[in-house]
Amino acid sequence: MSKTDWTIHVIEYARSKDQRMGGLIQGAPPDEVVDLPFSFVLARSSAHVVLVDCGFMRDGSGEAMSVKFGIPYWISPLRMLAELGIQADDVTDIVLSHAHFDHMGSIDRFPKARLHIQKREILSWHEAMALPPAFGFLTAIVNPDDLRHAFDAAVEHRLNLVDGDLDDLLPGLHVRLGIGHTMGQQFVLIETARGTLVVSGDCVYTRSNLCGHNNDGVYVPLVNAVGAAWDQLKTIDRINKAIDGDLSRLVILHDAARWENFPVVKEIEGFRIVKIA
Repeated sequence: MSKTDWTIHVIEYARSKDQRMGGLIQGAPPDEVVDLPFSFVLARSSAHVVLVDCGFMRDGSGEAMSVKFGIPYWISPLRMLAELGIQADDVTDIVLSHAHFDHMGSIDRFPKARLHIQKREILSWHEAMALPPAFGFLTAIVNPDDLRHAFDAAVEHRLNLVDGDLDDLLPGLHVRLGIGHTMGQQFVLIETARGTLVVSGDCVYTRSNLCGHNNDGVYVPLVNAVGAAWDQLKTIDRINKAIDGDLSRLVILHDAARWENFPVVKEIEGFRIVKIA
């Protein structure tokens, strides 16, 4: 198998309503609002069907989280995958960028998939959950049910705790530790026929994080983060170096422009499936 035979689709499955960009990145204009897209990535090779993150389900505690964070527009990630001929049991691996509910809130729907997450990510959330209620800011975006489902996967020997940077987690798919937004976030590098692509997770919300608000090259940190700006900017720099400054090689999961430079394969009830490679 060639390491570059991966095909990559970005799958949009939800959008927030009137999201203030100033609540996401430092220095955004106070009047700038967007209906922010939520997405995950489908990466397929001859041997693997991989999701980078997997979205959330809007039932039970997932519904409560979607209301809490103002995400009224949603379609099932499972339905979107089915549009590409993928059923839940077909998914061999899920690489989780981090443990926020909108990135791992459907892991229980993929009973055969092996889950890959940074060890410090999962352990840091268990530690944060054990803190007194006064520390609730830290865990506001984490659904405890998702951590329970991850533990179930561990009991079933399907949870792989990655410890830092790792080449060839799967052939041609590499992970890099990218702390800042969370304490153990990772971003993903995938080798494709058009070069190595980077899936940023939530290390990056917008191109401005890398380019600066005025394209001045000054990195912009996130607002929506539990880690230090210092770590965020070092992670942004790692991503910029990984793409060699070529933004066409960067996949931003919350891209407000909705991946406008790539072909839309399908659009279902207003939600896009975009082919990246």
